[in-house]
Amino acid sequence: MRASKQIRAISTRIGLDRDWYLILLAVIIGLIMGTAALVFIMPITWLENYLEHLGQDKTAWTTWLVLVLPIGGALLTGIALWALPIKLKGHGVSSCMYSVSREQGRLPLRLLVRQWIGSTLTIGSGGSAGPEGPIVTIGATVGSNLGRLLRADPQNTSTLLGCGAAAGLASVFNAPMAGIFFVLEVILRDFSLRTFTPIVVAAVISAATTQTILGTSQPLFGVGPEIFGSSYKHFSVLQVPEFMVLGIVCGMVASFFGLCLRSIEKSFRIFHMPKILKPGLGALMLVVLGIIWYLLGTNVFSVEGKWDGPAFYGNGYLLIKQLLKPNFFTENPESIVLVILALLVFLKIIATSLTLGSGGSGGLFAPSLVLGALTGSVFGGILDALGILPNANPAQFALVGMAAVVAATTHAPLTGMILVYEITQNYALILPLMLTAVIATIVSRIVNRESIYSADLKAMGVKIGTMSDLTLLRRMSVRDVPMIPPVLVKESESGQRLLELSERFSVNDFVVVDEEDRYIGLVTGNDLSQALIYREAIPLLQVGEIDRVDLPTVEQDETLDQVLNKFGAHDVQSLAVVNPENQDVMGLITRTRLMREYQRELEKD
Repeated sequence: MRASKQIRAISTRIGLDRDWYLILLAVIIGLIMGTAALVFIMPITWLENYLEHLGQDKTAWTTWLVLVLPIGGALLTGIALWALPIKLKGHGVSSCMYSVSREQGRLPLRLLVRQWIGSTLTIGSGGSAGPEGPIVTIGATVGSNLGRLLRADPQNTSTLLGCGAAAGLASVFNAPMAGIFFVLEVILRDFSLRTFTPIVVAAVISAATTQTILGTSQPLFGVGPEIFGSSYKHFSVLQVPEFMVLGIVCGMVASFFGLCLRSIEKSFRIFHMPKILKPGLGALMLVVLGIIWYLLGTNVFSVEGKWDGPAFYGNGYLLIKQLLKPNFFTENPESIVLVILALLVFLKIIATSLTLGSGGSGGLFAPSLVLGALTGSVFGGILDALGILPNANPAQFALVGMAAVVAATTHAPLTGMILVYEITQNYALILPLMLTAVIATIVSRIVNRESIYSADLKAMGVKIGTMSDLTLLRRMSVRDVPMIPPVLVKESESGQRLLELSERFSVNDFVVVDEEDRYIGLVTGNDLSQALIYREAIPLLQVGEIDRVDLPTVEQDETLDQVLNKFGAHDVQSLAVVNPENQDVMGLITRTRLMREYQRELEKD
């Protein structure tokens, strides 16, 4: 008995006194996603390896097949997305953010199938995108639908959505901490212990499941510690200026990336052609770039001298591994390599923008990592060539650049620095990672206040707000606020009747309904006060002359930040809560009660 009381006390302290089952569900989600990540990655990896083999075959038909295959993958992606339509706004990670902000964490199960098929076709055929964003969305969909299956409330459904997203990213990168902080910083924007606890459990279980199946702790995608080597000993204060400059450069690259992606996406959105064909058009433009790259005849980015396709195709991890080779710059003429790397920064931005902006399916994590590695390599190579740092190792700057660009594109510095720390497993880098990630994020926010994800939501008119105070408002619904019983009146009733009802029930606001008691409008206390100026006319006044039919109604499933926006747009103290199916009035919600419940939840957290 005493033990059970202690368990309840501990549960209360971490905010899970009523929802301890979230821990168990987090374990289940972790096990599912640890396995699902492998099943998702395997066909993509097989396709990439097959195309790499074809490219190295060096025959004319295989070379051209590798070059033009993105068109076929994009057309199939367009067909798959057309065959599996969803009503949810946004795409990928931004759709998860929209769901948390406006849909109480609900994601349609069909989204999982769309992401799975579309991303496999896009990335596997050579489209410039990554698998991490899709696996985040797949995991979020698993968590969301598990919550709906168990009839969890909106707050717990959003938490389970976050568990799935963190678990997916943790498995793909073998980086549980990065998965955790990405979800907390970007998707949920909630660092409360109640949310943090199950998400940690899901991410850890997922990464452990993947490691158990693979029999290794090396990253599933990305770079391992053995690639970096041991040349980096410590971070000196004399190196601060160069890493600060690198942070500024990476912030500008990330900002240009976001601007280019949004511009191309907007162009394809207003371009008049069947939506099913737009990914194919984007892939056609990508193939043109690929053919130009092939005609340049460079073998800088190759395996054992064999050409294996344009360096800006696919997820780009082979390119990163090439850049992190200790002897990469010594094997190739440095001046030529720097020019090609700088060109690749631009080409990778264009390639990714064409792939995703045209409607292709994939994530932005991998392109951001590639851009960071390219930018860092160019920066380190220039320092070396100019003699500023004659013994500079460009690989160090490549790794730090990866963290900086990820941080700047997502506006999530913790995610950027922790991700690269985990995929390198090298603590010596942590100081420059922290410095450049923060500076790059600041520069990116100065150029554009919206991240590469939140820009989608802004285009839909959704305001994310600050992390601390809007989190609860987004997670609470109208059901959490006690309603006031409505006093119903008809439009034909007199002003004298309103005064009598106001005195009898001590209310100021009245709900105007039709003969079937369906909502028409409101008579507010302010409207009644204005009418009382001419008191002698009250017996002649009818409700229909002063009711407000312009006021919006509220539904029980709406989040409190949506309701607060409605209050902000209209100078009233009450709004009617109605049944959306028949417009029957269920009650009144007031500003005072809304803010009182919000304050109570803040005190709990």
